Amino acid sequence: MADPLTFSPDRGAYVRTNTWLAAGAMAGAMIVLWLIGNPYVWTGAPAGLAAIGIRAWYLASEELTASWAMSDTTLTGPGQRQVALSQIEKVNIMGSFVQIVTKGGDKHLIKYQADPAATKAAIERAMR
Repeated sequence: MADPLTFSPDRGAYVRTNTWLAAGAMAGAMIVLWLIGNPYVWTGAPAGLAAIGIRAWYLASEELTASWAMSDTTLTGPGQRQVALSQIEKVNIMGSFVQIVTKGGDKHLIKYQADPAATKAAIERAMR
């Protein structure tokens, strides 16, 4: 058996993903304030930025250590997650995430990949 291939999160992908999330939160908060007639619509921007910034800072130590390893037959992830390669039905890319969908309908995310297309291709090669 070959050494397992590891899919580790990338700090740059983590920052980019949370930057986009913050931009969405900022715009969303401003739209909500505008819709409810608040005269201080601009306050939605710092509120959205602060919310996502604090969330990203708080979760970074956990999210940036959540690696997946792939052997000849199994994908093993954080929290004792195990997926047999023969049970994978579909592999999707969602931004910097790679989603694994099993034949039973379970879904798993390999998060914050620097090159999600390469991660997807490696998994699909191993499934053959």
